Amino acid sequence: MTGAASGNHDLRALIRTIPDFPKPGILFRDVTTLLADGAGLRASVARMAEPWEGHGIDKVIGLEARGFILGGAVACHLGAGFVPVRKAGKLPGKVLTQDYALEYGSATFELHEDAIEAGETVLIVDDLLATGGTAEAGIALLERLGARIAACSFIVDLPALGGRKRLEALGMSVHTLVAFDGA
Repeated sequence: MTGAASGNHDLRALIRTIPDFPKPGILFRDVTTLLADGAGLRASVARMAEPWEGHGIDKVIGLEARGFILGGAVACHLGAGFVPVRKAGKLPGKVLTQDYALEYGSATFELHEDAIEAGETVLIVDDLLATGGTAEAGIALLERLGARIAACSFIVDLPALGGRKRLEALGMSVHTLVAFDGA
């Protein structure tokens, strides 16, 4: 994509901040306002995909839930398949599971056992990188299936919460579009 779709669109201005959600002291960075803006959505998808165009991405992995929206679009942009990593109890068939901690709770991810073939190159996509626990759980599932993880791509980075450092310590390449100070 060219022009406003991938160029100078101010994505940061399209992301609203909601204080004290989901609990007091949290500044929730809400990308639904960005997703509702056609040019903002196109720019986000293009910028998330651009570094991996022509690099043989076989599958894009979308982390529940906003990663589904973005991941499907990025996969289409790259001509790759799309695979959802879901919260427990949402996938039929045989699954692998991985527990993980959130900045304000815990959860379990699941991935179909046959979703990835060993050696396939994948790109992990989600809306926001906070502590990195969600992405780390996705990485653990994909590694168990033998995937080659090219990178993790997010719209928002919250550097104060250390997610980028956590993922980079695992050897992951991390790509983000905008960063916000604070938690």
